[in-house]
Amino acid sequence: MASPFRIAFVPGVTPGKWVRTWEERRLGPLEAFMVDESDQRGVLEDERADMCFVRLPVDRDGLHLIPLYAEKPVVVVPKEHPATVFETVTAADIADELQLTLSEDLNAKQAIETVAAGTGVVVVPMSIARLHHRRDVEFVVVEDLPETQVGLAWRSDREDDRFDTFIGVVRGRTARSSRG
Repeated sequence: MASPFRIAFVPGVTPGKWVRTWEERRLGPLEAFMVDESDQRGVLEDERADMCFVRLPVDRDGLHLIPLYAEKPVVVVPKEHPATVFETVTAADIADELQLTLSEDLNAKQAIETVAAGTGVVVVPMSIARLHHRRDVEFVVVEDLPETQVGLAWRSDREDDRFDTFIGVVRGRTARSSRG
């Protein structure tokens, strides 16, 4: 039996439809698991995963990377915050707020919990705000900040026919496509 093809993904990425397509086409065993954004490159380097859905920027040295889609930045604020009456805000609108910064010491879940407690705001990709949504916070698109990019990465020194097959699944190629 072939070893499982291992796909890692960072929080906010939802690979379910691609995993289901792989399984429906009976392309072999596949394992999908979440990794912290801080480990998105490490999981490829130490071969815990064959491919990884990453959030850019990521050091591309020694990697192949296909950009897939962009995510809008949102500001997460307490439910009663004045920004919640707007569909979008600008960076200038939130410039005077205490802005929490994600780091190794403060992950997105902790930051959103801190916002819910009424201490500051945090800007994150929309998928992260949805992943950690709570009833006591809201999020609003920040229209003038750059979008974040999600991509699919794998080591450039590794070869496996399953790489091309999985890329085809992600790109929406049909099972009958002549492209490998």
